[in-house]
Amino acid sequence: MKPPSGDQFVIESAGHRAVVTESGGALRELTFEGRPLIEGFAEDAMADGGRGQLLMPWPNRIRDGRYTFGGKQQQLALTEPSRQNASHGLVRWVAWSVVSHEVDRLELGYFLPAQTGYPWALDLRVTYTVGPDGLHVTQAATNLASTAAPYASGAHPYLVAGDGPCDGWRMELPAATYLTVDTERLLPTGRDSFSGLVTDPLGETVLNHGVTDVDRDDEGVATIRLSADDTGVELWVDEHHRWLQVYTGEDTRTPRSSVAIEPMTAPPDAFNSGDDLVVLEPGTTFAATWGIRAV
Repeated sequence: MKPPSGDQFVIESAGHRAVVTESGGALRELTFEGRPLIEGFAEDAMADGGRGQLLMPWPNRIRDGRYTFGGKQQQLALTEPSRQNASHGLVRWVAWSVVSHEVDRLELGYFLPAQTGYPWALDLRVTYTVGPDGLHVTQAATNLASTAAPYASGAHPYLVAGDGPCDGWRMELPAATYLTVDTERLLPTGRDSFSGLVTDPLGETVLNHGVTDVDRDDEGVATIRLSADDTGVELWVDEHHRWLQVYTGEDTRTPRSSVAIEPMTAPPDAFNSGDDLVVLEPGTTFAATWGIRAV
């Protein structure tokens, strides 16, 4: 017998322990000194709600699964049929292969073949490392095709600050702008000020917002903190992650027991808007890094 998510890969260091799955290259478990930093999924279950999954070669939604790039219209399968969208890329359920596996480091690879709706071949890599500063994740793509390809990446961790629900947690998210969306399909309609949308503590605040214009340090790193009474967790992103999708989990198996903070290099429907979309030239590689640490 094999777990629904395939082989399980463990890395450990400095009190941190991460479990990554063959299916989707997903982060199934992350703890610090035994304390959960994410709400993942059980070894005998498949990932639900996108938990821990990698979102490549695009995160979030593409309207009608249709876009035009290089003068050619493409049609993707509608993987979110209830909203008529193509959602969260093409590698959520594929089997990733081990490139290297050390005590504190894991590198997985996947060859994404050209296919209907995305006629470019990519070499995809993800590297997970754990150490004194927590978990570091680098997602990379190399264009193996002879023409430029549209590309963006993201991930889908659900963070845990302490005992739930999240109503009593504080969120420090220094973002200026969020993407407004329609209520039925959750597709972009414009932008508005994010100021004042998060209460302290969260209370009954409901979030499913793509945010941008986030405060950054001198190295371009943005940090988001969730804290409970005396514990907490931070997610940080490098300068390539210009967007974060923040979701308080109303529709998850245990509502509001965690908060998804999803690093994204581009917003929803970027294949149509072009906002922050990477044009990956033949033979070139794009890599973006994010991480999680205990507070």
